[in-house]
Order: sequence, then C-alpha cells, then structure tokens
Amino acid sequence: MSYLLTATCAVPAAGAVVTAALPAGNSEARRRTTKAVALAVSAAALALTAVVAARFEPGGPRYQLTESHSWIRSFGISFSLGVDGIGAVLALLTAVLVPLVMLASWHDPDPAPAPEGSFEAKRRTQGFFALILAVEAMVLVSFLATDVFVFYVFFEAMLIPMYFLIGGFGDRAGGPDAGRQRSYAAVKFLLYNLLGGLVMLAAVIGLYVVAADQDLATFDLPTLTNAIADGKLAIDPTTEKALFLGFFFAFAVKAPLWPLHTWLPNAMGESTAGTAVLITAVVDKVGTFAMLRYCLGLFPDASKTFAPAILVLSLIGIVYGALVAIGQKDIKRLVAYASISHFGFIIMGIFALTSQGQTGATLYMVNHGISTAAWMLVAGFLISRRGSRLIADYGGVQKVAPVLAGTFLIGGLATLSLPGMAPFVSEFLVLVGTFSRYPAIGIAATFGIVLAALYALLLYQRTMTGPVKPRIEGMPDLKVRELAVVAPLVALTLLLGVYPRPLTDMVNPAVDATLSQVHRTDPAPAHPVAATTGGEHE
Repeated sequence: MSYLLTATCAVPAAGAVVTAALPAGNSEARRRTTKAVALAVSAAALALTAVVAARFEPGGPRYQLTESHSWIRSFGISFSLGVDGIGAVLALLTAVLVPLVMLASWHDPDPAPAPEGSFEAKRRTQGFFALILAVEAMVLVSFLATDVFVFYVFFEAMLIPMYFLIGGFGDRAGGPDAGRQRSYAAVKFLLYNLLGGLVMLAAVIGLYVVAADQDLATFDLPTLTNAIADGKLAIDPTTEKALFLGFFFAFAVKAPLWPLHTWLPNAMGESTAGTAVLITAVVDKVGTFAMLRYCLGLFPDASKTFAPAILVLSLIGIVYGALVAIGQKDIKRLVAYASISHFGFIIMGIFALTSQGQTGATLYMVNHGISTAAWMLVAGFLISRRGSRLIADYGGVQKVAPVLAGTFLIGGLATLSLPGMAPFVSEFLVLVGTFSRYPAIGIAATFGIVLAALYALLLYQRTMTGPVKPRIEGMPDLKVRELAVVAPLVALTLLLGVYPRPLTDMVNPAVDATLSQVHRTDPAPAHPVAATTGGEHE
C-alpha cells in the first residue's frame, strides 16, 4: 500500500504545527525565518502533489494510489484516500496556489504597533502562515478522501483556520471600522457554513442508517456508489431526495450558489488579498467538487430530478453576480460578485449531466482558480500601495505602473473568458454541454459573458486609464517578489488557454464514470451529419 497521499496531506499539516511552534518574537529575523519555513513546507507539498499527478494513469482504475487506515472500526470508518482525475487536478491547483499566496502575503501579517510582549507582537506571523498551511492540509484531504465521514470531518474542520484568517488578519485598507467589519464577515462566514455542515451531518447519518439496514454498514465511497449502481443498495426515492438535499445544501453554501452566497462578498472584502484567494480559488472549490463526487455518485436519481431547478438557480447566479459586480464601488467586492457568477457556470456544467458540461465544469474550477488568483493578487498589490479598496480612488495607474496595469488587464481579460485564455475553454464546454440538453438555459447563460466584459473592462478603465490622480503619482511598479507571484499565473492562463489537453486527459475518465453512475449519456445531435462517400451524400 502506497503512503504517498497520506504524506501529501501530512506535510502541510505538520508544517502548520512546526510554524506555529517557532520561537515567538517581533524581530525581522524571526519573522523572516517563519516565512521561509512555511514557504519551504508549501513547496514540499507542491512537489508531492506533482508526483501524485505524474503517477496518476488516466487509463487506469478510477481511484488510484489508494490507501486505507482503520479509524472507527465499529462504524466502518477508515481514513481512506484515493485520487481520481478530478481530485488530482484540484489538489494540484491547491498546491500551486498556496506558495504563491504566501509570497503575495509576505508582509500582510507583519504586526502593526502593539504593546510589548502582547500576542500581536509575538505570534502574528507564525499564526498567519500556520493557518494557511492548515487550510491547505484540510483541503487536500477533502479532495483525496474516499470515506464519506472523513470527507465530512475535514470539510467542516477547514472552517476553523479560515475563520481566524478572515477575522484576525483582515485588510488594513478597510477604514476606521475595519475591525468590526472583519468580525462580522468572519462570523457570517462561520455561521453560514456551519449551518450547511449541520444539515449535511444529518444526511451523512441518514445515509449510514439506510446502508446499515441493508447490511452495508460503511462510509466507504466506492463501496457505496458501486452498490447503488449495481442495485445492491436501494434507497427509497423520497429518502434519496431528502439525503441529496442535505448534501447539496452544504455544498451550495460552500460553493456558493445563489441565494446562499451572501457571506462571500463580506468575507472576501474584509480579508487580505491572499486570504480572499484561499476562499474563492481553493476552499470554495471543495463545494463544487463535492457536488460531482458525492451528490451525483450517491444520489443519481435525485440528481436527475433536481437538475432543472439547480440549473435555474445557477443561471440566476450567473446573471445576478455579474449585474451586481458592475455596480460595485469596492474592488474586492467586485471580484467576489464576479466569482459568484463564475460559480454559477461551474454548477451549471455539473448538473447539465453531459460530458462536455462536466469536463468544462472541472476545467472551470481550475481555470477560475488561476485567473481569479491573478486578478485578486494584483488588486491586492494595488490596494496595498494606495491604501484604499474604492475604485473611485484610482485613475491613471498604467502611466506610473505599467507592469502592474498590464498584469491587472490580463487577469481581467481571463476573467471575462477571452479566447486564447484558459477560462474560455472551460466556459465554452459548459455552454455547449448545457445547450445540448437544455437549450434555453444555455442561450440565456451566454448573457453572462457580455456582463463579464462590462464589469472587467469598466474596472480597468476606471482604475488604470485616464488622468493620474494625485495620490497615484509616484506609485511603484511591481517588485521582483510580486512578479514571481504573477508570472506563473499568467503563464498558466495562457498555456491552458491554448493547450488544455493534459487536464482533459486526466479529467475525462472520471467524468465518464460519474455520468455512468447517473445513467446519463450525451444527447444525440438534433441534425446528425450524413455519412459521405467520395464527396457525395449516400
């Protein structure tokens, strides 16, 4: 049995403990040591995740590199891990983004003046980077777990470090009322997601009871899904719908799906740029990933029943998020509402129940993570220079900081899914997959593309062009560390925009397996092309 997946999750977890335990102090040398240790740990996690992705065989079994360690034997609970193509690409996304977030947040936890000997003066840097590593470890377990109970535990546990990152390390550009706003955002984030988790816990228990009644007392996901597919585990239709809704509600809050989205703008707006990237590019992806793996795999009939309603909610989210983004005055809240619109596309692709839609949805998770990380982190660099999140406080930035303005434009163009950039491929697949089964919804969703162009280009125009505002004069351009953050994200955006095949080769087998679980095949073309011989129609 391989222990590679356990090591991949254990390295950032152990690194979080080590980082938190480093000698306390407010000296520059000790802060630099803490940052270097945390960055080295995240680099080691990235190396291990890259090995996992390299060893994954697209043509092999669905779950590979599997391992299982008995945990609570009396309830059939094991710490079981296994990777499929979808989990592999999302784990790799997480491992790539975390060290970049750390580099981008290098000075974010540096303490403001505080009383000598206080926690603020001693533990702030250690706490910040330890919390990031803890989030990484829990997200990786969520993507790799093949035990429903283990997934639930880490799905909920990641809320704790995220709560402290939002509430304890907020954006210093938030104004005089920033502390109260951070606390409100952190509590709202926690309450929304705890409510979703409690509903899911009831559904997890219900699933176990139903399975145990049929001599299948286990939380092992492959065992349960195979039994459901083979008819060995029969769930009453009404019960299946209730269990589906319990799981889906938790995932829709985490994703987030309209109308359960209202915690996200507050959380992203009051967080540092790095924490905002962790929220929308990493943590929220666990929700959409879980819809694919758990909702469709465990409750195939209920998934088909509720798919049309979920598609309508997704469409509302696409249009609503984009419209509200256009009217925002705060840069971070604009990016947050844009993400709500993008999550609508992802969920639409999942529940279109077509291979193009689900492949596009998985690619969208990755590409949205990369493009939004680039856009938000550059926005963070901009905000840290000016000390304001308000769009009206900017103007003419491209004349004094052209590299910053250029990378900000690339992030915005990727967000609006410009052809040639990674999000375009995924958005195109989602729309094609949706249109083939639900034409009206597919057509209506294209309106979101037009709105995305409006909010992205208007933001660039208002902040980067025009006359240079007085407090923008002398603004420094991107520094070497900041370029080291942005360059890989820009490169990935362009590379995956022209050559997404490495990802699609990994994802497609898992998508095919998911569709077979819900007994769905792609709709036949409405106008099949006739076979031809020698250029003449037969």
